[in-house]
Amino acid sequence: MQKTFSPSSLGCFEKCPKQYWFRYIAKVPVASEGIEAFVGKRVHEVLERLYLFVEDGLVPSIEKVVYRYHQLFDETYDERRIRIVRDDTDAGFYRQNGVRSLENYYRRFYPFDGDTTLGLEKKINFDLDEEGQYAVRGIIDRVVRAPDGVLEIHDFKTGRRVPRQEELDNDRQLGLYELGIRKLWNESGPIRLVWQYVLSNQVRTSERTADQREALRHKTTLVIDRIRNETEWKTRKSALCGWCEYRDHCPLFGGAEKQARLEAGHGPEKPTAPSPAAVPDDTRTTPPVREGSDGQLRLL
Repeated sequence: MQKTFSPSSLGCFEKCPKQYWFRYIAKVPVASEGIEAFVGKRVHEVLERLYLFVEDGLVPSIEKVVYRYHQLFDETYDERRIRIVRDDTDAGFYRQNGVRSLENYYRRFYPFDGDTTLGLEKKINFDLDEEGQYAVRGIIDRVVRAPDGVLEIHDFKTGRRVPRQEELDNDRQLGLYELGIRKLWNESGPIRLVWQYVLSNQVRTSERTADQREALRHKTTLVIDRIRNETEWKTRKSALCGWCEYRDHCPLFGGAEKQARLEAGHGPEKPTAPSPAAVPDDTRTTPPVREGSDGQLRLL
């Protein structure tokens, strides 16, 4: 059973306890990845590199930014392990979504001097309680000091859908990140939560009151208690089942035999994976680098 929980693991349990069981308890390995997640990772990587350059006082052109994205895409894409669920789309469609996302963000915030970056891909680990029984972890895309002095937590979103403001005001992920930043950085002032919906070129923000933060803390501990007390791990069918990486193991889709094997303690079957040559060991490996003002070697 997990000892430390992330917003994604909590959401996984609420979406489908069986999926949670496959991923976090049985730890069934998967040899594939959804195209949406694949493109999202590439966009995040390029934006992180962009801000590393900005910290060095260097602002690459939009052409270089897009070129680097295509380079990362080509280095890591393998059609045998990337799942495309929608019949009316192909890899080229999603590749262009990534390009559009980066172009939107670049043109909106160029020359990237409107705020100060305090952290990129910032890992946080903290407890929701004083006794250390409810541990949470996460990775914040970008922590920012805004021009008005307010601390901001930024999250890059590459999906099409932009939630309603009411949903964002109750969003658990960035809400938990705020709790973590307040505790780890001893931040007592206002904190602004910011969602960058790069594909649709929209920005959404939210600020939480002390009562809202306490309510989130309490609700999250209750979800963790439910996970720890769960024994049945039932399937929960939804429109998202088509994107589930454990569909072949799921009893709802003919995976009863594999499911029985896992529950009997025989362990998961090894997935059929691409050859080592087809999938790079490190998807963040880069070609020749350049030296920044701080002596660090970097390449967009």
